[in-house]
Amino acid sequence: MNKKQLAGKVGDKSDLTKAQAEALIDVVLNEISEALARNEKVRLVGFGNFVVRKRKGRVGRNPQTGAQITIDDSKSPAFVPGINLKNLIKGKSSQ
Repeated sequence: MNKKQLAGKVGDKSDLTKAQAEALIDVVLNEISEALARNEKVRLVGFGNFVVRKRKGRVGRNPQTGAQITIDDSKSPAFVPGINLKNLIKGKSSQ
C-alpha cells in the first residue's frame, strides 16, 4: 500500500476527502520525522514506537581491499511494534 492508497482508505473511513486525508498523513509523518530529528521517541499506544537508535563507532574492513577503516558513530530511525500490532500480525485477538 502506498501513501495515495492509504489516503483513499482513510478518506473512505472518515469524513475527509482523499486530498484532505493525504494532507493529514503528510502532517503526521512530518511531525514524526521532526520529533525523531530532535531525538524524541514517538509513542502510539497499541501501535508502536518510533525511536532513534544510536550505533557506536567501530573499526571495520574494506571488503575489496581488506584495509582497516574507521566507521563513525551513527543514528538511524527504527520502529518498535506494540503488542496489539504484533498480535494482529500473528492472527491473535487483541484482547
